Amino acid sequence: MEAKIAIPSNKKETWNGGGVKPFGASYGKMMMWFFIVSDALTFSAFLAAYGLTRFKFIDSWPIADEVFTHIPFFHGNFPMIYVAFMTFVLIASSVTMVLAVDAGHHMNKKKVTIYMFLTIIGGLIFVGSQAWEWKTFIKGSYGAVRTTDGKILQFVKDGHQIALSDFVVGERTDAREQHTRLNGLWFEKEETISTYSIDQVISAYNADPTILIKSELINADEKSKIILSREAGSAALAKTKMIVEGANLKVNEYGNTIFADFFFFITGFHGFHVLSGIIINIIIFFNVILGTYERRGHYEMVEKVGLYWHFVDLVWVFVFTFFYLV
Repeated sequence: MEAKIAIPSNKKETWNGGGVKPFGASYGKMMMWFFIVSDALTFSAFLAAYGLTRFKFIDSWPIADEVFTHIPFFHGNFPMIYVAFMTFVLIASSVTMVLAVDAGHHMNKKKVTIYMFLTIIGGLIFVGSQAWEWKTFIKGSYGAVRTTDGKILQFVKDGHQIALSDFVVGERTDAREQHTRLNGLWFEKEETISTYSIDQVISAYNADPTILIKSELINADEKSKIILSREAGSAALAKTKMIVEGANLKVNEYGNTIFADFFFFITGFHGFHVLSGIIINIIIFFNVILGTYERRGHYEMVEKVGLYWHFVDLVWVFVFTFFYLV
């Protein structure tokens, strides 16, 4: 007769961490905490690199109050107002997520549904605002010139920065069609042609004695960019290499190009996290409506995604501080 050996199953114990719950947390919550810690280290490395780079170029780093000055559908100079609104919306969504988790502890399906919906709306407003901010940053506000030594020069009149379109008149006399795939020159690649030529900008500057040039160097005492005299401005403008309109990974009308590189990378990475959180929240939102967690007898999934959402909000506080406040 063949002997049978009973092999004890430890599947349940493995899932529960060997029968012991560290800090009273379930396996799923522990894994979420592991992910949050590892992701926090990634963001910390990015922000540390940003801080070191900014310190290296501290004398020419763009001033946030001069860069982030726009509000949708309004013209004017409103420094930091819309960024503050975005931050408020994201923090408010963290509050609604707390309320959703608390409602889940009380097995209140109706309140979980309402607060999850509000959290999703807050996330969508934030991501939409960030997309608009990117578009505005890429398009640019004023335009500037870049010299042969890589310096960015902007234009000022009556103490306020002005756009190239405010004083440069006429159209480019050397204008030609942009080389693209559609016009038969798809094999040729070139940078986008600027609205104005270098000669136009220099001539317009020389023709108006009230216009001054603002360098990218910072006046430490006043925390503003240094404005050059007419003579110094003419000398600097004579070294113009190209016209800059907007910001991208190669040029930045607001100042140092590395600022734009960090801005796109770090805010984009954070925006990806927020978008991922919104998608997960939507999935869990529909599961709440379908009664999935009612049948399970708990709303732990809401709590786990809540941990992630709070982490994303906390990271934005640091990004907001580094990029916009300091």
